[in-house]
Amino acid sequence: RKERKKGEKERRERKKERKKERRERKKEEKERKKRKKEEKERKKRKKERKKRKKERKKERRERRERKERKKERKERKKRKKGEKERKKRKKERKKGEKERKKRKKEKKERKKERKERKKRKKERKKEEKERKERKKERRERKKEEKERKKERRERRERKKEEKERKKRKKERKERKKERKERKKRKKERKKERKKERRERKKEEKERKERKKEEKERKKERKKEEKEEKERKKRKKGEKERKKEKKERKKGEKERKKRKKERRERKKERKERKKERKERKKRKKERRERKKEEKERKERKKERKKERKKERKKERKKEEKEEKER
Repeated sequence: RKERKKGEKERRERKKERKKERRERKKEEKERKKRKKEEKERKKRKKERKKRKKERKKERRERRERKERKKERKERKKRKKGEKERKKRKKERKKGEKERKKRKKEKKERKKERKERKKRKKERKKEEKERKERKKERRERKKEEKERKKERRERRERKKEEKERKKRKKERKERKKERKERKKRKKERKKERKKERRERKKEEKERKERKKEEKERKKERKKEEKEEKERKKRKKGEKERKKEKKERKKGEKERKKRKKERRERKKERKERKKERKERKKRKKERRERKKEEKERKERKKERKKERKKERKKERKKEEKEEKER
């Protein structure tokens, strides 16, 4: 019995050991599988990262290409269209800053004109100085022939001065005309703004009157409803009054909704009207500016032509004198 007991105990111990070993193996197997799975997941993530990276790279390249194509299209379009279209797009993009830019532009134009006038004045002075210098040199060179050519030279000088005087007179006249034109446009703009203010005031007055009438009608309606309520209250019980209250509430809600919709529609109409007005105004101003620009260019061209003519004449004159000498 003692031996049997001992053998039994050893069997149990061995069984326990085997069980423990199986558990250990199982645990190791599990750990190995887990590591394998994690490795697989890591590889998968790595692959996905690479894939995403590749896709991002591809997307960037495509975006860049799209951008380039867009830019090329834009450039082609830009080359095809004229100056008018370019200005139009620019104005539409900078709608909010238009007034400020307009003032800035006008200021710039005035500055430019002043600069041009100064430049012309300077050129005239320079030409006058050069002319005087040449004259002086001629006098020095032709001192011996002075008496013989005196009358002819004086006649020439008078003629030239007369021409210069006429030229200056013409320029003054043109400047005066320009000032007059600007004044006229300013007056017209002022008149238009005044008209718009008057119209707005009129509309405001009408709106207030309508509001007042609406208030009066509402008051009357409330009074009638109150009387009706009193009459019904005397006739009907608590249940009926609750029902009527609910109905009135519903009706009031509907009325408010309709009122809100009417207000919204009115607002939209007003906005559309305002936009139309603004478009017309902008169109008119564009036309005027274009006209002014054209006139200014023509005047500039004329002045250039005259200066060229004068220089040519002067050169011929000098050559003639040189030949005579």
